[in-house]
Amino acid sequence: MRTLASVTTESSASPASFYARWVDHDSWPAWSPDTEWARVEGAVRQGARGILKPVGGPRTAFEISELEPDRVYTDVSRMPGARLTFRHEVAPTPGGSRLSVIVTLDGPLSWLWARTAFAGFERSVPADLDRLVALAEAVPAR
Repeated sequence: MRTLASVTTESSASPASFYARWVDHDSWPAWSPDTEWARVEGAVRQGARGILKPVGGPRTAFEISELEPDRVYTDVSRMPGARLTFRHEVAPTPGGSRLSVIVTLDGPLSWLWARTAFAGFERSVPADLDRLVALAEAVPAR
């Protein structure tokens, strides 16, 4: 397994604020500008399937593989010879929240995907998390 990005930060916003944004797929482009749109089929729950459209890329199917309210949101996308996992975690702190995002890639062709389509994640994932924190701190989630 390859780690493409791993970032941790603190925020004054509550864990519920972050979880609400993770499960609100319509809001993803606001904090992840590389995402044109994301949709889930039916209710947001563990095992739910969805599709996202990266800016300039093809539609990509994903599955919510882990979902713990106000704590964890993990989605997995499969592509030929590899599996891409985004794990978002939040925990309460005395001042708000501690967040972490880890992006991993595994499979026999993970080396190829890591050098091509996913080469920029070490820069984009921390920037996305910074945008998410700024949004959560500026306006509480509905």
